[in-house]
Amino acid sequence: MAALHHAKAGFKGFMRKAWSPFAATPALGWLLSALAAVLLEKWLGLALAHALGLPKIPMLFGFIIALKKPFLIPGTLAFVFIIYLLPMALVARFSAPLANRASRALLKAPLAVSALVHLALLYAALHVWAEVSDYRDITLRLTMIAVMLTLSLNVINGYMGEFSCSHPGFMALGAYAASVFTVGLFASDRLFGAALLPPQLAPFLFPLALALGGLVASLGALLIAVPSFRTRGDYLAIISLAFTFIVKSLIENLEWVGGPRGLSSQPDLASLPMVFAVCALCVWVINNFVTSILGKATNAVRDDETAAEAMSINTRRTKMAAFMFSAFWAGVAGGLFAHVLRYVNPATFGIQKLAEVLAMVYFGGLNSVLGSVVGAVGISILGEALRPLEIFKWILIPLLLILVMIFRPTGLIAFREFNLRRVLSPKEPPQGRS
Repeated sequence: MAALHHAKAGFKGFMRKAWSPFAATPALGWLLSALAAVLLEKWLGLALAHALGLPKIPMLFGFIIALKKPFLIPGTLAFVFIIYLLPMALVARFSAPLANRASRALLKAPLAVSALVHLALLYAALHVWAEVSDYRDITLRLTMIAVMLTLSLNVINGYMGEFSCSHPGFMALGAYAASVFTVGLFASDRLFGAALLPPQLAPFLFPLALALGGLVASLGALLIAVPSFRTRGDYLAIISLAFTFIVKSLIENLEWVGGPRGLSSQPDLASLPMVFAVCALCVWVINNFVTSILGKATNAVRDDETAAEAMSINTRRTKMAAFMFSAFWAGVAGGLFAHVLRYVNPATFGIQKLAEVLAMVYFGGLNSVLGSVVGAVGISILGEALRPLEIFKWILIPLLLILVMIFRPTGLIAFREFNLRRVLSPKEPPQGRS
């Protein structure tokens, strides 16, 4: 036991020493370093891949190539080091003074200006990275949709302290409502006939379709909330799971939306800029909600409902507002999901989708916006990276989740507020370093 403790302390000391050269690099510096790395890959990636004996640029940081053809692991590691790790380390280290000065200048303006600059750099890096292949593009868009789903479920399962299984149902309602809106108005389809409006109007009205999907999902949440919040304990989990099955069965029996065959012909409206913008808006709105008075009241209800009532909090109204707010964003995510795939099927919104979203929430951490982002991105990328293992993927991922639950029962990053000003602020150099 003493040896294990000594090894753990030694590892922490090593990590602190390795990180110390980058401790003064602000978020702006890391975004610049990521942009430099993806630009380098765009310009030199293919030539370097061929020089290292790789058939093409590694699509997902080399995991897929390495798992399919293990003899390419040395070349893959060399590619990732030359294209990503080394350039990012150099740019982050030597741009830190300039990035800190720029961060200080940006913070003199309204916080929104600094946030928009950082978001623009983040989008630029993601856009260049996704340009390499369609596979990267769709993986990135689906990952951002997973972030929205995870954040919205964390509002219920984390901040409100209930256990809901209804998110696949909300997602299905949003996906079908948004699809009916866009297919019915802008596409010539066998189910809805000729388009009613010119397709050129579709990009401008697409936000209305997403909002409609969110509102329909919120109405579905109201149907659950009215009976569920009259009770206590695990009844919400039972009712919400039944709701998911009811929605799935209902859609399967509605022939005017395709029934079990699904609904297709969705216009190509969920581009990377659109998904990124909606995802950023979702993170901002949910972060503001959980730090607002209503969000604090939701936490109070979670901690002790009786005490919250004694402090004049309307607990039933608070829980219903949080539940419907969460369902709205699940519906918006469903609308985006349907238009990314340009096809939607009721079988998609079953137990497997529920298991995926729950895994993202509890892997990342309860009561944490940052934890939800980490959980969604981590599980999504891991699922894609392990795709070549086929059935063994569904052995490794649950094992990883079990280990997290043993050593970090609340998740990787739990009960931690996302302070935007702190993230965007310049970093002070470590003691003893100018």
